[in-house]
Order: sequence, then structure tokens, then C-alpha cells
Amino acid sequence: MKFTSSILTLALSTLLFIGCKETNSKAEESKTITSTTEIKKNIIAAKPETASFTIDGMSCAIGCAKTIEKKLAATQGVQEAKVDFDKKQATVNFDADVISPEKLQEIVEKAADGKTYTVSAIKIKA
Repeated sequence: MKFTSSILTLALSTLLFIGCKETNSKAEESKTITSTTEIKKNIIAAKPETASFTIDGMSCAIGCAKTIEKKLAATQGVQEAKVDFDKKQATVNFDADVISPEKLQEIVEKAADGKTYTVSAIKIKA
């Protein structure tokens, strides 16, 4: 009985240790993305432009819109990205010397499996 109890205790301890480690890794990853985004906001764009476009294929505000928004915001050259799920609209402030509107479109369309999202009606303001 003591042997079984010891094995069970060891198994639970190992499971808890591994589970906590994964949670901490995800928290650190989130901090890195936030820090990178905050740093990029402080960099002045050499050739600032704003792209707005429609995104079709989003099915939810958190899983789709926020994921696309985070991927765009984490991209080098992007100053700020906003994705409005209800309007199916994205607005991205970016440095045209660093990234092109075509690359922004590619990032969105490849965000899931490469077939889920479609970008259309791209408008650029200098």
C-alpha cells in the first residue's frame, strides 16, 4: 500500500512540475510579444502609411481577430494594428520603407491554415 501511495505521489508531483513549467513559458512568451510591440511603438516610421482592408473568414473576435491583430502588431515595420471583428476591418499603421501592403496581406492570409482568411479592398493612406 505504501509503495502504491509513493508512486502516485511521485507521478502527481511530476505532472504538476511539468504543467507549471509550460504555463510559465506561455507567460514569458506573452511578455516578449508585449515588450516587442511596446518598443516598436516608440520607433518613428521613416515613411509612415496606413493600410485598411477587409478580412473575410473570421468566425470569432478572440480566436480570429485578436490572433491576426497580434501577428500584424508583432511584424517588423508595423507601428500599430487594429482588427475589428464586427466590421471585418483591419487598420494597420506601418513604415512603408520596412514592409509593404502586399506583405501585410500575406501575413493575414497565412495566419491560420492559409485558406481561412481572405483580404480585400486594400486602401493605403500616406
